[in-house]
Amino acid sequence: MNQMNSPLIRIGIFYDGNYFLKISDYYYFQHDRKARISLEGLHEFIRHQVAEEEDVDVRLSQIIDSHFFRGRLSATEARDKDRLFHDRLLDDILMNMGIATHYMPLKTRDGRLQEKGIDVWLSLEALELSIHKSLDVVVLIAGDSDYAPLIKKLNTVGTRVMLLNWDFKYTDFKGENRVTRASQQLLDQATYPVQMHEIIDQGLTDGDDLIESLFVNTPEPAAFPSTKPVRPTGPTAAGPVGTIGMSTIKNLKNGFGFVVMPPNNLFFSYADMSEGDFNELQEGDWVEFTVGRNHRDEDCARNVRKVDAPEIVDRDEDDDDDDDNYGDEHDEHEEHESASSPERM
Repeated sequence: MNQMNSPLIRIGIFYDGNYFLKISDYYYFQHDRKARISLEGLHEFIRHQVAEEEDVDVRLSQIIDSHFFRGRLSATEARDKDRLFHDRLLDDILMNMGIATHYMPLKTRDGRLQEKGIDVWLSLEALELSIHKSLDVVVLIAGDSDYAPLIKKLNTVGTRVMLLNWDFKYTDFKGENRVTRASQQLLDQATYPVQMHEIIDQGLTDGDDLIESLFVNTPEPAAFPSTKPVRPTGPTAAGPVGTIGMSTIKNLKNGFGFVVMPPNNLFFSYADMSEGDFNELQEGDWVEFTVGRNHRDEDCARNVRKVDAPEIVDRDEDDDDDDDNYGDEHDEHEEHESASSPERM
């Protein structure tokens, strides 16, 4: 049978935003690939994966709707936590991809920001659009068991569900063990459960172009514009907010690090980089930074960029040079003076 005569497979993609960003951070900071997930590459992978599962030509596998759901800080809170630029950068990427965004305000409970209601909103939208747009396959990028009722309901209306899931664990910068794993309920109920961690690792080993395209190959834009203030030429001490300093990196781990600055080392994260890639930094590297204050009102390093190690000038040699320069200037002064003296005139 000519596959092009088969009906179009209509795909809708629904992102649990925080789950996806956690996955992207893992590949950027923890995984050997050291790169973020590309939404464009992910959508192309989804088209091929659906075509394979549905046994159709990939040209008949088309994404007609995609939605991104996430709890979000207010503009003031994002600014205070230095997240405003990165939130806007994410918005630009989603907008250029034609992905509809759905945000709900993060709520503070027991002193912690919590995301509430996103799973319900995503489920309602996915079910409604599946019915009204006659989606054949819903691709769910999530891992929470709260989405199990959605999958059950989609099954009843005849929509197949592809679940992209990841299973990994790592140690964060605080030394705490972190585990990301999809709920077994979701895996059992999904029509097409896809073990992304296994597919990606195997594809990278085999040099699969489709898997390689899942990652962003360009460095992240800097959160702060490059400026040309007066810069130090050697090691400095922390000063008032806005002071430009220079020191070495004490340690690095999972997207965070500390700059040597007695009496307390200065904390910084990948979001504080003004130039270069955080993953290219190494312990002991010299960096330039601006002293700032974090949301806990503690000193920290902002506008961090790697610089060359300062040249340590020998004091004795410097003094000798000054003496030599003084002699030259003195001789020149005497010559000039004698040339303009009354006797000379």
